Amino acid sequence: MADTGTGATTTARGRGPQGAVTLRGFAAGDEASLVEAWNESAQADPVTPAWFRDCVLLDPNFDPEGLRVAVAGGRVVGCAYAVRRLVPLAPGTGLEPGSGWIPFFFVAPGHRRAGLGRRLLGEALRFLDEHGATRVEFASYTPHYLLPGADPALYPGALRLLGALGFETVSTPVAMDGSLVGHREPDDVRALRAIRESEGYAFRPPRDGELPELIRFAAQSFNPDWGEAIRRHPDPRRILVAWNGRVAGFAVYGAYRGVAERFGPFGVDPALRGTGLGKILLHLTMARMRAEGLHSAWFLWTGETSPAGRLYAAAGYRVTRRFHVMRRTAP
Repeated sequence: MADTGTGATTTARGRGPQGAVTLRGFAAGDEASLVEAWNESAQADPVTPAWFRDCVLLDPNFDPEGLRVAVAGGRVVGCAYAVRRLVPLAPGTGLEPGSGWIPFFFVAPGHRRAGLGRRLLGEALRFLDEHGATRVEFASYTPHYLLPGADPALYPGALRLLGALGFETVSTPVAMDGSLVGHREPDDVRALRAIRESEGYAFRPPRDGELPELIRFAAQSFNPDWGEAIRRHPDPRRILVAWNGRVAGFAVYGAYRGVAERFGPFGVDPALRGTGLGKILLHLTMARMRAEGLHSAWFLWTGETSPAGRLYAAAGYRVTRRFHVMRRTAP
């Protein structure tokens, strides 16, 4: 299989274990077999056709030439997705020139160990290079990432391949899950909440007129993507805010893909950390989730030894996965 560029009419041909393989950009009609091959390749992280449509094809940054697919017998057997910003993530954030992302890649089991993954990633990287990207992040593309990084336990081959292509680990966050069964607000948290309420704090969902302030707070104090997650949230009743004349912190669930059990985003004004507001918001939100009949709460990443990680652990959350957030920088 020859190395080639990623122009609209360029293909790379070769023979895989099950016949001729063609590499090219995504075309309409590829989506069904792509999702099927994805779910065969990454059984721990399956996706639905609706997720692929909404989070890839309808992403305003989607460029079909950046989604490099390997096709054999008329079906997708592997892909690597490269994306750069064509529209800003949020108002005032810009296009992040020089940055690119590879949110995912895979090769179907029957076509592995033939160099196909390396070739797909090579084409994805060339696509980004041709568009001026000098820094490429693996997986952590907002707003539509599936995982925050490479999972060394479930996908060790992917981690090795990324390392061989020049990606380096920049952080190692963890995913955590917490049971809501039998959850109750601890006595010390209830007592702390009473103290904060006596000081003028209120813990409640935002009113419609308060949402703009909350969105600005989340975007400016933490991450523009957090502000957009709140802006797009279909049900503000699943947002809990600590108020004291202004936004002091917030906790959200059900913000991503409509998954009610997914917790976050979650943050407290950095100037107010150490006041216990995060602990209060966490337990009150867990109580609201349990009241809806949910049995667990989970999120995809935090630092295991960070203050947030320790807060979650104290509330009964346990590490369920570890990831390597990886970056490749042009020499």
